[in-house]
Amino acid sequence: MNQQLAGFVPTPVSARMENHGKTMLKVAMASGQDLYARTGSMVAYEGFIQYEPNPPAVRQIASQWISGEGAPVMKCSGDGLLYLADYGADVVVINLDNDSLSVNGTNLLAFDAHLTWGVEKVKGLAKFAGQGLWNVVVQGTGWVAITSRGTPVVVDCGRGEDETYVDPDALVAWSPNLKLKGKRSFKAGALIGRGSGEAYQMAFSGQGIVVVQPSEDSTDRLRIRN
Repeated sequence: MNQQLAGFVPTPVSARMENHGKTMLKVAMASGQDLYARTGSMVAYEGFIQYEPNPPAVRQIASQWISGEGAPVMKCSGDGLLYLADYGADVVVINLDNDSLSVNGTNLLAFDAHLTWGVEKVKGLAKFAGQGLWNVVVQGTGWVAITSRGTPVVVDCGRGEDETYVDPDALVAWSPNLKLKGKRSFKAGALIGRGSGEAYQMAFSGQGIVVVQPSEDSTDRLRIRN
């Protein structure tokens, strides 16, 4: 093999999910260990892997996931290595240990099918922004992969008594046990977010983490406009 390409060869499998570089996810697939992944995220695979787009179980759980074409999730099963990516976004791998994570649907790349999950409406923001915000809550013990438009910052909200404020369009994920409320600012429009006029932030408090990406991604975020 050309020595210039040798550095890009996958390393031996050491975990169910792991990064291959910053922007690609490698999943070790095995019979009986199914995976849910974002539709269209497969970039390569080795072995025998089957795909079922928008399976019935997903349609039932994500009936409120409004996209016009059903839930953008496919079920992956089989044996081999599966490689996933999302338009060059950074991939962050998380191993949940009887824990839970609330993830913006746009940033959810893949998760173990045996995990409990569902689409939930985020409370405390609609009355400020005039719209609802829906996130995917994943819980249990297993692997989850999320994406970030650039290297994210993980804020530990339990380090102090002050609230943590986040632009909703830069929010990736957070601990569901955090307290959340919306905040309206009339003077921060030029400082927070890309819009003008009023600015809206999400205020987090309590024990937990918030994952924020260095990009305000205003694409489909499971919002339902009134």
